[in-house]
Amino acid sequence: MNKQYQSYRAYAPPRLVSRRNRRLWMCLLGAWVAGIPQAYAADEYLLNAGDTIRIYVYGEPELTFDEALIGQNGRIAFPFVGTLAVAGRTINQVQNELINGLQPDYLIDPRVSVDIVKYRQFYINGEVKNPGGIDFQPGLTLLKAISLAGGFTERANKKNITVVSDTDGFGEERKIKENYVVQPGDIFTVNDAFF
Repeated sequence: MNKQYQSYRAYAPPRLVSRRNRRLWMCLLGAWVAGIPQAYAADEYLLNAGDTIRIYVYGEPELTFDEALIGQNGRIAFPFVGTLAVAGRTINQVQNELINGLQPDYLIDPRVSVDIVKYRQFYINGEVKNPGGIDFQPGLTLLKAISLAGGFTERANKKNITVVSDTDGFGEERKIKENYVVQPGDIFTVNDAFF
């Protein structure tokens, strides 16, 4: 090997990111990017009966509620504002309605924050080990939800799973695949295989 080339290699700057670190950075970047739609989805999520929200009014402890359960009629009661219909609305819409309800008569510049504390449950029936209601978590796929229900039984037909979703407004049962993204209030049925 040429002496000039050897001296060049000796003084070459080190790599800033090795291949191993590059893979780690790519995984971290992918995880971060994957988390963006979930954070955005919480702002776009439509509230419904069974969801629990937190209402915080800055500087007004008597108007702050750590947990407000949305009733079966889709409404909550709030001091000075009265009964609010919140079903079918986003948390930003509810927050703006509370600000508008408090501002003219009760508070000069209300600072209101509304957050989702707990989503309503979804349900898995049929050929799973622990059928029943499960607390919703953003980002759940059907396969993860089935794992939360204890997994498939021996008789389960993994290719014959149906859902009735309360978000589509029709209430019709439709066939889905394992990568289906679970929504609160969904009702899944894992059918059995005929031997």
